[in-house]
Amino acid sequence: MNTFSKNLAWILKSLLVLLILALLGYSYNDISISPVKFVEGIPNLIHFFIKLFPPDLTILPRLFKAILVTVEVAVWGTIMAAVISLVLSIGAARNLFGSNYVVYSISRILLSILRSLPDMIWALIFVAAVGLGTFPGVLALTVYSCGELGKLYAEAIENIEPGPREALESTGSGIFKTIRWSIVPQIMPEIITYSLYRLESNVRHAFILGMVGAGGIGFELMVAMRLFKYQDVSTILIIIIITVACIDTISSKIRSRII
Repeated sequence: MNTFSKNLAWILKSLLVLLILALLGYSYNDISISPVKFVEGIPNLIHFFIKLFPPDLTILPRLFKAILVTVEVAVWGTIMAAVISLVLSIGAARNLFGSNYVVYSISRILLSILRSLPDMIWALIFVAAVGLGTFPGVLALTVYSCGELGKLYAEAIENIEPGPREALESTGSGIFKTIRWSIVPQIMPEIITYSLYRLESNVRHAFILGMVGAGGIGFELMVAMRLFKYQDVSTILIIIIITVACIDTISSKIRSRII
């Protein structure tokens, strides 16, 4: 590379850096990021945390049912998503259906659509369709998780050893038998691992979905906040933190045994 080419490359890189910095500067002002406002708001934040104490432990019996409902929503959303996304991932795997343009493209596009909308949006859609309650929360987590898990499962399928599959195909085995005996056994550790990761995330998301009408502990938190029952809020937050920590610990132990 001659001197002129090196200088031109350096100039282009410098212009690119300046452009990125200019865009960041514009967006910084556009979304009104203000460290001064944050510092000014610290006293209000401290006052809010002071009002959270002491927690009102008398509401614990009522919260146990709510937290159980939230975990159930997350578990069923994950289970349903794992089953559906496994089917979709087979069509989205390049080494299985890459030669079938229709099946491959439809599967890929569908998975992309499912994960393009946040689960909060899906929850609002399903609340409008089936009403308030836990069911729209389950549906929202299922649909969004299908998009996430389907992509991961498809990548796992594309990385399998081709030997077992080719051996079965050479004996005249059909696609379903090949999937059952050569593909699923190879990706089962990934299925369990990714599903557990998704469960951890879905438990957190289920709390948020409860605040838009999906029930559970999230709904209890929303009511307590609206009624300014800050000691109730404190108790609910403690329960949420403990629940998430327990789910993460159990999931981590299971994954460590599998991996």
